[in-house]
Amino acid sequence: MSKVWPWGSYTTNNSNLIRLCLLMHVRARKKVGETAGWTQTGEESRRTKRLTATAKPEPDTSPPPAQNKISSMTEMSRLNLTMEWLMVAFVTLLLAGQVSSEEIPYEHLMSQIQACPKECRCPPSFPNAVYCDNTGLKRIPVIPPYTWYLYLQNNLIDVLSANALRNATQLRWINLNRNKITSEGLEADALKAMSNLVHLYMEDNLLSSIPSSLPAKLQQLRLSRNRISNIPPGVFSGMDHLTLLDLQGNKLQDDAVTEVSLKGLNNLIQINLAKNQLNTMPLGLPPTTTQIFLDSNNIEKIPAEYFKGLPKVVSLRLNRNKLANGGIPKNVFNLSSILDLQLSHNQLTEIPVISSGLEHLHLDHNKIKSVNSSDICPPDALHDYLDEKSPRLRYLRLDGNEIKPPIPRELMMCFRLLRAIVI
Repeated sequence: MSKVWPWGSYTTNNSNLIRLCLLMHVRARKKVGETAGWTQTGEESRRTKRLTATAKPEPDTSPPPAQNKISSMTEMSRLNLTMEWLMVAFVTLLLAGQVSSEEIPYEHLMSQIQACPKECRCPPSFPNAVYCDNTGLKRIPVIPPYTWYLYLQNNLIDVLSANALRNATQLRWINLNRNKITSEGLEADALKAMSNLVHLYMEDNLLSSIPSSLPAKLQQLRLSRNRISNIPPGVFSGMDHLTLLDLQGNKLQDDAVTEVSLKGLNNLIQINLAKNQLNTMPLGLPPTTTQIFLDSNNIEKIPAEYFKGLPKVVSLRLNRNKLANGGIPKNVFNLSSILDLQLSHNQLTEIPVISSGLEHLHLDHNKIKSVNSSDICPPDALHDYLDEKSPRLRYLRLDGNEIKPPIPRELMMCFRLLRAIVI
């Protein structure tokens, strides 16, 4: 998030900055010269008084003139060097401000401040941001044209109109969390005009469907805790930049999350479908997906070939579902890519087969009665201690089951990298 320094908004060009700094430097050197002259004049006055005194002069305990002169010259040099370093630092700061000010020239800055809505705050030190949060707004005011970051969370807004955002074509980030926006109150093409938008936050609203005409450059779309039950076909068409899709806490069912509805998410990395109404694993996830969050659904079964088209999955969360042993094929989790597997609060009685590369395994609050090291330990693990393929498990959670201590010694021998086990 870039920030324009206050002085950067009032500079014009580099030549003016250099002339200003040179002028200040000349004045500083002149001041140094005046200080040196004062020092020499004071020394001459003291010598004259000593030579013209009528009384027997007392022993002169002051430094000899030559030594005093060297001392004065040393102080002058130090002061001169200090001033030169200060000038260099000052020029550097001003030039840095000049570079930042290219983002928003002086006339744009003044226009931005003057156009700031009376309900909002537009700090001069951060002129690209407009803060309209926590003000009880029911409608979005007209937003200044050079706004990059717009904060509208915690209000009573129920309509997102294209008219309010007609000038905000440079928006990169908009936060509309915790308002009352409905799908009917979201006017057509209200978001499409923001062609530079990369982050859209609309959590805790009243949306029933994914908004249409999303900006093509969008990278993060956060729509958690709405009432979304529908993903219109083609809504993600052309969304090649979207890497994060957060839909947790909605009303999505199996027929809403399909290959057709997710088509266009060619570079998706993280998808959050937790706390919905899914009974089966979602279909159509792009092969680029690395993080899948499916906690708190009603999933009972995982197809044997489900992860065949998802070669990059690193983290899989299936906590609080209805998975039993019969719903998990033997090698479905034996994936070389997966590092974090969470199956807490299900109905498992056995530990599923895992890959040697898995690092974190959560199996707490199931119905597991014992830990059979021969089942959980990958084949030949006890003989491949120094091999790169030896088990990498570092964290194992088994509390909330029916397991009674002690932990089998073979388990500890298998997972020599284990740093924590909760039982």
